[in-house]
Amino acid sequence: MHRRLIAPSALAACLLLAIPASAADHAPGAPGIGDPYYPASGNGGYDVSHYDLRLKYQPETDLLEGTATLLATTTQNLSRFNLDFGLKVDEVRVNGKKAEFTTSGEQELEITPATPLPNGASATIVVRYAGKPSEVEINGYTAWHRTPDGGIAAQEPESAAWWFPSNDHPLDKATYDVSVQVPNGSQAISNGVLQSENPVGADWTRFSWRSDKPQATYLATLAVGKFDVTTDTTEGGLPVLNAYSKDLGEHAGAARASIERTAEVTDWLTEIFGPYPFNAVGGYVPNVTSGYALETQTRPFYSPKQFANGSNVSVVVHEIAHQWYGDSVSLKGWKDIWVNEGFARYSQWLWSEKEGEGTAQELADYVYAQHPADDEFWTVEPGDPGPDNQFHAAVYDRGALALQALRNEIGDKAFFEILKGWPTENAYGNADVQDFVAYAEKASGKPLADLFDTWLYQPTKPSAPAAAAASLSRSDAEPERPKSWKQIQRTNSVHDHDH
Repeated sequence: MHRRLIAPSALAACLLLAIPASAADHAPGAPGIGDPYYPASGNGGYDVSHYDLRLKYQPETDLLEGTATLLATTTQNLSRFNLDFGLKVDEVRVNGKKAEFTTSGEQELEITPATPLPNGASATIVVRYAGKPSEVEINGYTAWHRTPDGGIAAQEPESAAWWFPSNDHPLDKATYDVSVQVPNGSQAISNGVLQSENPVGADWTRFSWRSDKPQATYLATLAVGKFDVTTDTTEGGLPVLNAYSKDLGEHAGAARASIERTAEVTDWLTEIFGPYPFNAVGGYVPNVTSGYALETQTRPFYSPKQFANGSNVSVVVHEIAHQWYGDSVSLKGWKDIWVNEGFARYSQWLWSEKEGEGTAQELADYVYAQHPADDEFWTVEPGDPGPDNQFHAAVYDRGALALQALRNEIGDKAFFEILKGWPTENAYGNADVQDFVAYAEKASGKPLADLFDTWLYQPTKPSAPAAAAASLSRSDAEPERPKSWKQIQRTNSVHDHDH
């Protein structure tokens, strides 16, 4: 018998080849997507392209049962990956096979597929679950509102974890099909276009919605209750659907008088920002006790308190403006909140200008005069405000001041070309503050870094009478309060997210 001798190095190579790839080359996906403001938000290792949510909700008990199907592509060799979720999970399957799962932290669902997933592979993830969303608290707050006749999911920066498992960060946007079975007499409202409304047996009805353009998870919404629904179309033929809880009481008239102008507002904003980016538009007002509003994609959420003092079209302008700035072009990280809120607030100034209730310059002058140099307003940096100040008034008002300073510097023609060009060039993507600065410099042909540094990053009140800020730095007299000021200030509660 002849024996073949194998050199130690060759033997080691053979042993490595014999080790399964799952053990040698695969690793768990990160439990966060890397956002310094919210380290637990999102996950690493994969990208979701579509969510199919098939739900059943009982308003009397707040019991939500669901099957979520996620279509994803891996971005690394994965031995394990996480979803963000708060309800109790009964079963998980990956590519048709049962997967092991456990939970950790406040929102991590850790999934180990039967077979490790190679980089670039398609993955179909099915999660079956049930629970009462109102009993779930994450990071000290809830995104789920109980109403007298149902429940609502609408919150920022996170709301998905209360009703479906997801990669919960704006960096991972996807399309959605949301199908919800509710008792007869109730309705289910969600994003996009209502595809069907079908009876299920004698006592239930299923509503199926489709949002066919990329959508961040926090912009997905669900409302179950008893609503008066109105439908319309914009001048461009876009379907409009608005919904009002039937028990809004004294706020009902003002809410309708405001939100029924959504089509008008959308058509006007199309002139400012370019083509509307989605397949539907509208809004809904449930009977909740909160005070904020939210730009949930295609169908903004409004609290009744937004209309406590009468009609408020300005808040509608704010939330519809977000469909371009914040929804279509989403932030890369939550520190970049200015690319959402500075522009939505400035759209309110432009609406005031259109309505003859105060120009954007007059509003800028008035905002500037309201805050003395020692006001903490000037210590908040809109370009990176920190998680505790993410929704501070300075992000909105000082953020809008930055845009007025830009307008003064480059002139109306270039300014409005930028307002329209930016959401067109970056449609359905993500961007940060520096991306906008670079775009504005390229589009205008002017160096603008110092201007944006002054208005977005310096923790002091700008005082130098530079060309871009001269009219904002007047010290001769108190500017007259614009007529629109009071109504715009009433929308400041849009950023009071109750947490």
